[in-house]
Amino acid sequence: MDNVGMTVRRRSGAARAIFFGVSSLVVAASARATWVWCASMETTGGTPMPGGWTMSALWTPMCGRTWFDAAVSFAGKWNAMMVAMMLPAVAPALWRYFEALRNERAARAGGMTVTAASGYFLVWLAVGMLVFAAGAQLTALAVAAPALTHTAPTLAGVVVVMAGVWQFSAWKARWLACCANVPPGAHARLDVQTALRHGLRFGRHCVCCCGNLMAALLAAGVMDRPAMALVAAAIAAERWVPGGAKVSRAVGAAAIVAGLAMVARAVAA
Repeated sequence: MDNVGMTVRRRSGAARAIFFGVSSLVVAASARATWVWCASMETTGGTPMPGGWTMSALWTPMCGRTWFDAAVSFAGKWNAMMVAMMLPAVAPALWRYFEALRNERAARAGGMTVTAASGYFLVWLAVGMLVFAAGAQLTALAVAAPALTHTAPTLAGVVVVMAGVWQFSAWKARWLACCANVPPGAHARLDVQTALRHGLRFGRHCVCCCGNLMAALLAAGVMDRPAMALVAAAIAAERWVPGGAKVSRAVGAAAIVAGLAMVARAVAA
């Protein structure tokens, strides 16, 4: 019995190492793709706007391209960014899901886990399409009403402050607890539809939990690589570091300070 137990633990340890090793490679590849994307957008440049900020070319079609082309391009870049940012935070939950399924039928556990992860990132893709539509509309508004662009840096700082305040809310605490305790699906049917539904549900929980931090990233600049890294680290830490509620409040306090600094800089400019 002891030998059997040691064998099981050894196999579980090997499976865990493979799972997180593959996850790390996916994160690294996505981070690299995101880095290249940001560098290419910096090379492309943008349009200087009143108020001392630059309107990114991200929200408009490139010369000779259609709006559909622009949306597809944005979707690919957004997906790469979301995998790089969110997979470190959700990998432990996906591992729990994989383990629960493996106890039922090991041969299909990997495929069902990939399907669940696809459902999770499908939710973030839908969010990305809404972000693109909003960004395109705001870009058109900035072109049509240049006088409003003076307030954009101040409004961005206000959004970051509001995102920080939201970290202290009961809503945030409730959804953070939901994300940390998503049922692993131990008794779920082993089929694609069930796995996809599990991933979609987890994705919805995640959007409700950390949507405020993503809003802060968008306000600070979606191509701001240090901001991406900080937001990704904050999302992972508030879920998996012991005392996540305290971490969440610390993140909120830091966001408030950063947002106020952005407002002060914009007012002084």
